[in-house]
Amino acid sequence: MKHLDHRHCSTLGTVHESDLTPGTIRYYDTGGDGPPVVFVHGFMMNANTWRKVVPAVAAAGHRCIAPDLPLGAHSIPVPDADLTPIGIADILAEFLDRMDLTDVTLVANDSGGVVAQILIARNPARVARVVLASVDCYEAFPPARYSWLTKAIKIPGATRAVTSIIRFRALQRLPFTFGPATKRPIPPAVMDSFLLPSRHSAAIRADLARFVSRGVSNTFTLDVARQLPSVTKPVLIAWAREDQLVPAEYAERLARDLPNSTLRFIDDTHMLVQEDQPDALTDLIIEFARQHPVH
Repeated sequence: MKHLDHRHCSTLGTVHESDLTPGTIRYYDTGGDGPPVVFVHGFMMNANTWRKVVPAVAAAGHRCIAPDLPLGAHSIPVPDADLTPIGIADILAEFLDRMDLTDVTLVANDSGGVVAQILIARNPARVARVVLASVDCYEAFPPARYSWLTKAIKIPGATRAVTSIIRFRALQRLPFTFGPATKRPIPPAVMDSFLLPSRHSAAIRADLARFVSRGVSNTFTLDVARQLPSVTKPVLIAWAREDQLVPAEYAERLARDLPNSTLRFIDDTHMLVQEDQPDALTDLIIEFARQHPVH
């Protein structure tokens, strides 16, 4: 099968592919032998969302690794994979094993935070610390404003129509599309890197529809929430104070449930803090990793 061209920013590092049991995923790696930071993106995004954060984290001495997970903006179809959040968490766990990564700082945003929560509850061995940067959790999976999108994609044959509609740039800042996710528009080339894979590939659309139909449900987040009090890893909850999708009270709830957590708010940003306030998020990641060394 011919893979789609990747359109990611070169600041993410060198592109590679990893052959895992459920299928092949693409990832970006800055290299080096510094302590690893692994970045987990959300639904209908890919590693390119971390393009503003990776360079400074790498410059601070970390090896930065950003996989394209099969959440609808990936370039390599995985038709045989379990695309529930549990299945994707298991893909990420196998990826960490295959890369032989230890002492990992896991940084997650948006629905990637659901994957991260499940990973640290099920397979925490390779993860030393976690940054949950404005993530879906509890009842907010999906966030209420996006329930129309998940309902539409669950209609047989509707995925192509949905992905065709959101290709129009004039629609991408509306309250029911990408508008609430950022305070400022995402550059067109970056939006293309998110949206072109599902627009151009029926196999990617099939993966996207499978994830939504089987995986986007707060059954997963409410289930893992019951396990959070037993998570002892240090967790930084870095939340957009003006998050319109998963408001600040969810961050406070996570801070109560996670026994070794720190809550920090980031101003002047909506949910995608790596897009609106990358420098602030970068500083928090570097500081948090420095404050929690592995003994």
